[in-house]
Amino acid sequence: MKIGILQTGHVPETLQDENGNYDTIFTRFLAGQGLDFENYPVVDGVFPSGPDAADGWLITGSKFGAYEPHDWIAKLEGFIREIYAAGTPLVGICFGHQIIAKALGGRVEKFDGGWAVGRKSYELAGQTYNLNAWHQDQVLDVPKDGQVVGTNDFCANAAILYGDRAFTMQPHPEINRTYLGGLIRERGPGVVPTALTDRANADLDLPTDAAPLADMITKFFRERSIA
Repeated sequence: MKIGILQTGHVPETLQDENGNYDTIFTRFLAGQGLDFENYPVVDGVFPSGPDAADGWLITGSKFGAYEPHDWIAKLEGFIREIYAAGTPLVGICFGHQIIAKALGGRVEKFDGGWAVGRKSYELAGQTYNLNAWHQDQVLDVPKDGQVVGTNDFCANAAILYGDRAFTMQPHPEINRTYLGGLIRERGPGVVPTALTDRANADLDLPTDAAPLADMITKFFRERSIA
């Protein structure tokens, strides 16, 4: 099964030698699932020919906001609607979660409660999962087709299921401790409150539930279900 990665950002250059870029991070996260990947750096204006160019689509995280007036973001929203109309399975992570909601009629804004950084617990599909987070923006209004299937006290709309067409989540199951530590070091200072990055650093060695989420995402691609 071929998965098209719609890359909406870049790993900071100082972290790429150790972690790779976003496409490498996701192919590593989903390794061993029998999936093939092709990357489209839409952030640089490189788009697929159409929704049928892959058997499923995955939209990555990004430093950009879904509401920012960049040409590639507007074009991506249109492509999301094409994928959705075609019924090709679509997964979105963090920015991907947000831009899919916005493209389908939801509302995304900077959350006035601030940042979520580091290992957080989520109730997702009836179970508790510990996953890494890095975001201030949130989906505040869910599109009419969406059903909230993941939440915690900080992020009410942490995961959304759109029937058998799309599955999205705010946390980052693909982010491991190495990359999270790099983000804290490179992007945290002056942006994220020190108390939050200090706590995230203290939790770096605690395990996350990346493997079960890789299985869940793959099941959605193959079976259009997370149950």
